Amino acid sequence: MSQQRFTFPSWTNLALPAIIIVGATTPLYFAIVVAYGFSPQATDVGYMPEQPIPFSHRLHAGELGLDCRYCHNTVENTQHAALPPTETCMNCHAQIHPQSENLQPLFESYETGMPIEWVRVHDLPQYAYFNHSAHVTRGVSCVECHGRVDTMDVVYQHESLSMGWCLECHRNPVPHVRNPDLVTQLDWGLDMSAAERIADSESWLAINNLNPSQDCSTCHR
Repeated sequence: MSQQRFTFPSWTNLALPAIIIVGATTPLYFAIVVAYGFSPQATDVGYMPEQPIPFSHRLHAGELGLDCRYCHNTVENTQHAALPPTETCMNCHAQIHPQSENLQPLFESYETGMPIEWVRVHDLPQYAYFNHSAHVTRGVSCVECHGRVDTMDVVYQHESLSMGWCLECHRNPVPHVRNPDLVTQLDWGLDMSAAERIADSESWLAINNLNPSQDCSTCHR
């Protein structure tokens, strides 16, 4: 008695080319998706929105030497770095360039009590928790995340702020830590050798007993 052989239905011959095409293109698809996910278009690196008032950080923080904390005055005590209210700007501009056309939205805000609608440049997703005070009070300078804003006429997003980028710092914090009193001195360390910079950072890691967490719940709460 001969054994009956199993054969696929004839219509499966039509499915074979589709299976081959899907199998060949799927790795390419995932490669494109991953590449786009790390591209500036997805991470917003270079994002430079137009603001209602042309505020130059290069002039204020660079040439005039204003401390970052004068405008972002909650950065050492709270999760968020506050945007300056109109009254903070008027502390100076009530007397400086009061006739400037560029500053008319500022004076209108002061007269009407309506806040200036600044456009946020660095905007983390809601599922990611970040606390400014936890970083700056332990010696992580503004420059580590925001770049040399003291050289920017228009502030733009300097880093990707991605999960991988954050984890890289948590895994190796040495290059990113300094004396907490110098966090707003954005050009600090430029006159030091790499060895001096690392030695200084390691000393502050030890002083503050820093061991950044890599647990998921640290940022996803």
